[in-house]
This record gives sequence, C-alpha cells and structure tokens, in this order.
Amino acid sequence: MRVLFFGYSQIGYRAVELLVERGDEVLGVVTHRDDPHENRWYKTPAEAAATHALPIVYSEDLEDAGAVLAANLAPDLILSVFYRSLLPDAVLAAARIAALNLHPSLLPAYRGRAPINWALVHGERETGITLHHMARRADAGDIVAQRRIPIAPRATALSLYLEIEQAGIELLADALPQVANGTAPRIVQDESKASKVGRRRPEDGRIDWSWPAARVDCLVRAVAPPWPGAFGTIGGRRVEIHAGEPEEEIAADSAGTHPVPGTVDRIGERIRIATADRWFRIDESSGLDETLPAP
Repeated sequence: MRVLFFGYSQIGYRAVELLVERGDEVLGVVTHRDDPHENRWYKTPAEAAATHALPIVYSEDLEDAGAVLAANLAPDLILSVFYRSLLPDAVLAAARIAALNLHPSLLPAYRGRAPINWALVHGERETGITLHHMARRADAGDIVAQRRIPIAPRATALSLYLEIEQAGIELLADALPQVANGTAPRIVQDESKASKVGRRRPEDGRIDWSWPAARVDCLVRAVAPPWPGAFGTIGGRRVEIHAGEPEEEIAADSAGTHPVPGTVDRIGERIRIATADRWFRIDESSGLDETLPAP
C-alpha cells in the first residue's frame, strides 16, 4: 500500500519500521518536533524515517497544507499512531482505502488524551488498544480491530505503555493485510458505552493525603517516571513521589486518636505517610530528604 503516516512516540517509530518491513511505500512521515523540555526516553518516527530515507514533515511546519500534501501524494492508507492532533476531513478524504488511527484504549471507553495514565488513575483492571477509522469526532470512528490487556496490580505508566506498544504493533501486523485487501471488519462504536478523558495538567499530579491509600497509589503509578511524577505536601514543602506502596491500616493510639492525613512516620530510612485509611510507604522521591530531619 501507499501509506502516508502521521505519528509520534516509540510506538510510532515501530509502526514506521513495520510498514517498511511489510514493503509498503511510505510516502511521508508527518510527526512532531521533540520538546527540549521533555524527558524523551523513547525513539521517534523521525528516527525511523531518517534510517530509511523517508520524507519527513513536521506538524509545526504543516499548518493548513496537510490536505494539499495528502491529495498530492494520493495515499491508499493514512495511518495515525499517537499523533497529537485531530486530522481534518480534507486530509482523511485523500485516503483511497482508509484513514485509520491506533488509540491506546478499548474504544469506545477512554476516548481522548492520555488514556494510559487515566486508566491507571481510575484503578482500571483492563485496558487495550484499538485500530479504528478516523472521523470528525476524536476516536469515534468504526473499529477495525482491538487487543485487550489486563492491568497488573503494580503496573506503572511505563510498564503499561510498553505492553500496549507491543500489542499495538502485533495488532497492526495482523490487521494491515486485511485493510489492504478490503476484508477488514468495520464495527460501529456503541455510543452508550463511550467515555472521554482530557489532557492531563501538571496540577493533576497533586496528591491529597486525605484520600484512601489505594487512590494515592493509583496516581503515583499513573505518572511515575519517566512521566513527571506525582507530588504532595510533606512538612509544608512540595515533595515529588516517584514510587511507593500502601501498607497496613492506620491504628488509633491509646487515646483513640488517628494521625492526621499527611503525618510522617519515620523509622530509620523507612518513611511512610498517613492517608485516610492506611500508611503509604515512600520508596522513591525527590525533595523529601530536604524536608525531613535526618533519622
């Protein structure tokens, strides 16, 4: 197939590699410039394009010329993989066979931005990845294929992303031959089961120690490094919490009093914080040593 690719992230890198391996004609790789302030730990589609001498177009330079680019290239398939912008109708219409997007959730659940992080924040036990037709509304088009992925009890955003990445590449490898020969399924999404999440803001990483420990734990794992990390106030100062785990229930003292949420309990190097119901042990952090006195 003649493919015009839009995408970013490491799964985007691997998707370009897959297209080349399949023998598809990759007409161009449209991607984003790297953010110099971002902790980039992954390979990008631009790297794959450079390796294979494929044309690279950066979204920041494209502006309103995307439709002209797509029409001039006359692709059979437009494939979007973790691209950060909604493609306009005029671009989608240029695809002879289909315009498809790979989205990291079990659509119609978790349409929108950062579904991997949000699934962990909400304590979901299962997620997945979906290949679907692109439509005017984000992530609302007909489904071609899905893979379900159980979420491990101690999963972090990184470990879950890597599982989704592998499942997504396997899904593409299975589905693209069907797309090419016109036999791929096309399943309308059930709008009654649809949900939507938005872009995560820095403030969304704030821990409220009056939450139950399980909720604190979900947030910490959802934004653990290489994501920016959760943060909370300890000893009147902001502390970044990179890893930890709920411990035993908080018992009342001899007077029947429970420690106030946010209370620090330290024995040697072991530090834990009182939440609404349990102690939350801090395993990795930044700024905590400067906040607490030496043991």
